[in-house]
Amino acid sequence: MAEVTAAMVKALRERTGAGMMDCKRALVESDGDMDKAEDWLRAKGFSRAAAKAGRSTNEGMVDAYIHHAGGIAKQGALIEINCESDFVAKTDDFKHLAHTLALQVVGMAPQYVRREDVPADIVERERAVYREQVQGKPENIVEKILTGKLDAFYAQVCLLEQPWIKDDKKKVGDLVTEAIAKLGENISVARFARFAVGDESAESNGAGTPAAE
Repeated sequence: MAEVTAAMVKALRERTGAGMMDCKRALVESDGDMDKAEDWLRAKGFSRAAAKAGRSTNEGMVDAYIHHAGGIAKQGALIEINCESDFVAKTDDFKHLAHTLALQVVGMAPQYVRREDVPADIVERERAVYREQVQGKPENIVEKILTGKLDAFYAQVCLLEQPWIKDDKKKVGDLVTEAIAKLGENISVARFARFAVGDESAESNGAGTPAAE
């Protein structure tokens, strides 16, 4: 299998506008062939989704998922997802996406929506811990290891980076991208809040704003 380098990922991103992780995945699936990778992104709808990424999302909905145990509601989540029009917000596909994401929040307890939401001091603290773990290794290898460990950290704490609870071969962000490609509008996750009986740390939201206003 051909090695997929950062330069290859960057070049494919410039050609297609798709996300970095989607470009990397496309190159891996295509054994490093740039043209095949571009076709893979187009087939999955990622290129179309990328073209809509800058559009404003002022409509949408708030959805809830409640998990019952022994007939009592023990855990729950609220999530706000946005789109461009009220028409799309009313579709079954959009509602299903919102409910799927709320279920993910309850099941996997993310702390943030996306990696950009993680405070810089927390990222630096994680990086410092990982760097201590790889002391003595060549610097070029250290950077690759740090990148991998940080990606794994984001996959734990960021909703869109997490493996989908129903299919770990997909990221939650892939579900949003697929919905964008299908519905033809930009879709964004604004924030969420998670609650669990007896767990004061369960309440969370990824936008850095109060979970309830």
